[in-house]
Amino acid sequence: MQREEFLQQLWLDYIHHHPDVGMLRLWPTDAPVEYLTLLTLNQPPFAADDLLPTLGHLGYRPVHRYAMADRGLLVSLLAPPDNGTWLVLAEFQLSSLSRVPRDELAGLVSHAHPQDTRGKNLLSRGRPWAMPSWDMYRTLHDAHPLAAWIAAMGPSVHHAGFDCERLGSSFEALDAALFEAGLSGSEDRHHGVFPVSPLLQYRFYPTCSRRLAFAEGDEHRICLGGLALIQKRLSSDHERSVELLLPHHTRCELT
Repeated sequence: MQREEFLQQLWLDYIHHHPDVGMLRLWPTDAPVEYLTLLTLNQPPFAADDLLPTLGHLGYRPVHRYAMADRGLLVSLLAPPDNGTWLVLAEFQLSSLSRVPRDELAGLVSHAHPQDTRGKNLLSRGRPWAMPSWDMYRTLHDAHPLAAWIAAMGPSVHHAGFDCERLGSSFEALDAALFEAGLSGSEDRHHGVFPVSPLLQYRFYPTCSRRLAFAEGDEHRICLGGLALIQKRLSSDHERSVELLLPHHTRCELT
C-alpha cells in the first residue's frame, strides 16, 4: 500500500462516519487536509510503538512527541516526506483510568479479531472488536470520554484539521460558512482531543452522529468527532500550521 492509498482509506472511513463533512462544498473536494488526528490506545497491537514502524514505511517521520497527563495522552506529530497531510497520533493511556473502567476497556480490546489487527489498513478497517453495551459505554464515558470513544469507534480518525490559509480563505469567513452549513464551532481548546497552542486561531466543529446500535440493541447518538479549523496568528512563521498545533510546554524528548 502506498501513502496516498493509505490516506484515501483513512479519509473514506472518516467521511463514512461524518457524512456532513463529506457533503460540505465550502472548498474544493481535493483541497489539502492539514492534518488527520488518529486516536488509539496503548495496548498492542494498537499502541503507538506498534503503529509507528508501519507509518514509517509509508514515509511518515516522527518530529515531536507531547505528554498530556491531564488528558491521559501521549501524542506523536508525524511529518510526511512532501507537502502533504500530517498525522497527529494520539495514544490514550489505559493507566489514566481507574480499575473497573480500565479492565472493561482492556477486556473489550483483547477480543479484537486477529485479521483486523494486521496490515497498513489497521486504522481504517472499522472497530476491530465487538460493540460495547450502552451501559459499558456510559461507564467508560463517565471515567473518560476518550475511553468511551475508542470503545465505540476503535483506533481511527477522530477529526480532520484544515488550515484556512491553505484553503485560501479567512478564518472568520470559513467559520461563518460552517455555521451556515449547520456546524456550530466550539471555542473550547480541549474539545478536539488535545489542548491547542495559543499561536493558532482554532475552532472545533462536532459533527452530527447517526444512531449507533450498541451490543444489546440500544440505539443512541453519540459524539464521533468532527473537524477543526486552524490559522496561524503570525503569518511570518515559516512552519506549517500543524507544527504549531500543540502547546510547546507539553513537548517531551523523542526516544
